[in-house]
Amino acid sequence: MEVVIAPSAELARLAADAIEGLLRARPETVLGLATGSSPLAVYDELARRHKEGLSFARTRAFMLDEYVGLPADHPERYRNVIEKEFASRVDLAPGAVQGPDGLAADLPAACAAYEASIADAGGVDLQILGIGTDGHIAFNEPGSSLASRTRIKTLTRQTREDNARFFGGSVDDVPRHCLTQGLATIMSARHLVLLATGRAKAEAVHQLVEGPISAMWPATIMQLHPHATVLVDDAAASRLQLADYYRQTYADKPDWQGL
Repeated sequence: MEVVIAPSAELARLAADAIEGLLRARPETVLGLATGSSPLAVYDELARRHKEGLSFARTRAFMLDEYVGLPADHPERYRNVIEKEFASRVDLAPGAVQGPDGLAADLPAACAAYEASIADAGGVDLQILGIGTDGHIAFNEPGSSLASRTRIKTLTRQTREDNARFFGGSVDDVPRHCLTQGLATIMSARHLVLLATGRAKAEAVHQLVEGPISAMWPATIMQLHPHATVLVDDAAASRLQLADYYRQTYADKPDWQGL
């Protein structure tokens, strides 16, 4: 696991560099897209690069999760959020972005079909991730199976409180259930890039990087991934015991290595 501590604008640039490198080498790259606040600067940077000529026309993308039961036109339905924040700003082909179907009549069947669609695409090349204050990635809440696949989950009160800002501050308006890629699904991606900023994420980042692997902090499963990158600002890194070492390591990194 590589840990990079830098200003938030630099973190977005680094993530976009990794994505652009993939697209330049292989236009058919499969991306994993996350919602929430953490990836927004990355999407802004990718949209800027698209205006300068970076094409997503042959790229496919898969979303991490989706609320259950939100109407198709609800602005906080994650499919609509991704369309607004990213897909509509680049040249992704119609239907290139897929997500779990939170309106399906048969939710377990929809989850199985989503797993199959990721496999049929050859898997995800680079998965963008954020992290919750309780250590969840996607909607794999504390206690999630480390071997889990796409499934329905009940959201914790903490997650619903954290997400209430997207629903006018009303926790009661945040759905109680979601469909989410499982931890094993996420771990199948070839490169994981997690972004976290702000002091509120400091304990989760500390556990992710330096804590024991535990279902109580689901993101810690990333310690077992062969190519995981954690991009954090100073505030999010404030609990890291080896922060100075991570800074030194990144400063001494060979220029050719990339993320």
